[in-house]
Amino acid sequence: MHGLLSVQVTELKCDGLFIGCTFDHRATDAHAANMFLAAWAEIAQAKPITRLPSFRRSLFNPRRPPQSHKSLDKLYAPRLSMPSSPSADDHDHLISRIYCIKSKEIECLQSDASYNGTRRSKIESFSAFLWKSIAATGDDRSKVVKLGVVVDGRTRLSNKAMSLESYFGNVLSVPYAEASVGEIQTTPLKDVVDMVHECVAMASTAEHFLALIDWVEMRRPNPAVVKVYCKDENDEAAVVISSGQRFPVQELDFGWGKPDFGSYHFPWGGETGYVMPMPSASGNGDWIVYMHLKKRHLDLIETRAPHLFRPFSCDHL
Repeated sequence: MHGLLSVQVTELKCDGLFIGCTFDHRATDAHAANMFLAAWAEIAQAKPITRLPSFRRSLFNPRRPPQSHKSLDKLYAPRLSMPSSPSADDHDHLISRIYCIKSKEIECLQSDASYNGTRRSKIESFSAFLWKSIAATGDDRSKVVKLGVVVDGRTRLSNKAMSLESYFGNVLSVPYAEASVGEIQTTPLKDVVDMVHECVAMASTAEHFLALIDWVEMRRPNPAVVKVYCKDENDEAAVVISSGQRFPVQELDFGWGKPDFGSYHFPWGGETGYVMPMPSASGNGDWIVYMHLKKRHLDLIETRAPHLFRPFSCDHL
């Protein structure tokens, strides 16, 4: 890819259209990409733009003096080199599949993961279930399974929330938790979801993001990488989950009607998986889930939970 954005429009013989957009994640995150797509649809219909983007980089000026936390060294590292891609003859390489999960199944999963009046979020419950499902494929109980969760900093920087809601850029952190295959296999779902909740809570504060700004500033101009992306020899697997529940699929009417389907696609190389649940275009509470995982993980997930992970097909349109 060259530049921030590229667009491809594919016309189908059945009179339908596919619109594909590629964004450079170094300059924009999913929140900003959603703003762009929604504004594009409004412009196409000659409507005023509901949310004008803000490009105020001064909102992220580092503190003087910087107050970086050592805890960030556990999450990020200087990018000396990118992890190598699997070899072509690797039969267990990362592949992409898309699933449809019914709203009632999501609610049941959330109910199973909640206890004693503590109601965990749907994305936390789903993340814990996926973490256990991936660990179930491991034969070496001493190996480590890592789970990263993308956290949007816009709402966490509370005193700047109004400005940041329209900020066009990248305001993300990716905390992660790790545990052995044996521990995840034997730990009940409700306890695993507590581990996920603690992981997310660690990065869900204004101080975390202010410290991250300082951490980056102290290492300029050297780029950095999230450590969960870098696989260690003792890792069984690693996966990052990002909630795409704010994907405005029902708002993306470019003048010929609302879309029947929409999804992100994120094959980022390396050996770390990536999963993003998004709302279905039907608007009935179902999820469309993009999953970029190793083939054996996807095959086992489909076998163990066919009621939950239904491969997306034209029958869902």
